[in-house]
Amino acid sequence: MVQLLELVNRPEMLGFQADMAHTLLFTLGYNAPEDRLLPEQFVWSRQDQFEHSLRLLTNALRPWTIDLHIAQNDATVKGSGSHDKTGRHCLPNDPSGKLNIVRDSGYWMRNEKGERTRAFEHICWDGCMFSNSVMMDQRTWSNILATMIAVRQAHGWD
Repeated sequence: MVQLLELVNRPEMLGFQADMAHTLLFTLGYNAPEDRLLPEQFVWSRQDQFEHSLRLLTNALRPWTIDLHIAQNDATVKGSGSHDKTGRHCLPNDPSGKLNIVRDSGYWMRNEKGERTRAFEHICWDGCMFSNSVMMDQRTWSNILATMIAVRQAHGWD
């Protein structure tokens, strides 16, 4: 992704729409094993390695980011081809979720020094992978809104 953005080199015309659930897969190399940031047999208890990979990823893509989708992922994918695997979103309170949503959104919303950037205009929750029954459940929205408020409070988005 970074290579494409740099080759086009038109930041006023082309940007990156970051989605935390999908970019998690970049670190794991699902669609580009040669570019993986985490070891092939990554162990999730190695949070230091995981956080380091998120810093590398966001430092490279943040300058191109035009908006951010706050999301959760359980580090699994759907899709079967070599380059069409996409993240399996899960709800913010799913115990299988691999992201610490509030902390990990900060890698996108703050610069390398940890300073708030407000570099993009929008943050939103990405619920595109959920069934209608899940989306019609009030608990879903209560959990999503609580997560979004926590992200806003943690990173000065008010």
